[in-house]
Amino acid sequence: MTEETGRRRAPAMSPEQRREMIVRAALPLVVEYGTSVTTAQVARAAGIGEGTIFRAFGDKETLLAACMAEAVRPDDTLAHVAAIALDVPLEERLIEAAEALRGYLARMGAVAGALAASGGLRRDPRLLGAPSDASGEGRGPAEGPRGGAGQALSGREASMAATRDVLTGLFEPERDDLRLPPERLAEAFQFLILASGRGGSSPLTSAELVHLFLHGALKGGEAG
Repeated sequence: MTEETGRRRAPAMSPEQRREMIVRAALPLVVEYGTSVTTAQVARAAGIGEGTIFRAFGDKETLLAACMAEAVRPDDTLAHVAAIALDVPLEERLIEAAEALRGYLARMGAVAGALAASGGLRRDPRLLGAPSDASGEGRGPAEGPRGGAGQALSGREASMAATRDVLTGLFEPERDDLRLPPERLAEAFQFLILASGRGGSSPLTSAELVHLFLHGALKGGEAG
């Protein structure tokens, strides 16, 4: 019995769905093994034959680049933040947003750190073009929002701008009671979240971070 027939046949799905399924299965292994992960390990985790991986990605380097690209993709996290109910207190909204954003940053850091510690990628995820799927279908590099003078924003700039936009929405219901416009506060809160992920022996919890942001360091801050 061959390896391909010994495993269950990959379920019928589009080439894009198949690549996404493989990447989801590969990500925990990439965090654990870095670039040393094997396609055989990924195939076992995905419950597919190893050949399916090569038909979907062509080689392991392309798969690893796709894993890194998925780790930095903020879409699901931003959708979560955008869906936070606006009828709950602002502090609760921001705590939920902080938890989501910090979780995203931690996952991205885990994948990037594992890859860097084990030799790094030889293929830039930003240049990831159409994978060599047997069908010939693929997805080219995504085009992000455009900046001034028609220039496309970089992936990082586009991600930062999209994050500010969804955070701004969380401040909007209290606009008339805020010391600064929602847009300014969203930017400040975003940078606070980024700074909180820089490590430290005893990092603040999301609740502590939000409380400090809204009420300040002084005990009398809430009364003011």
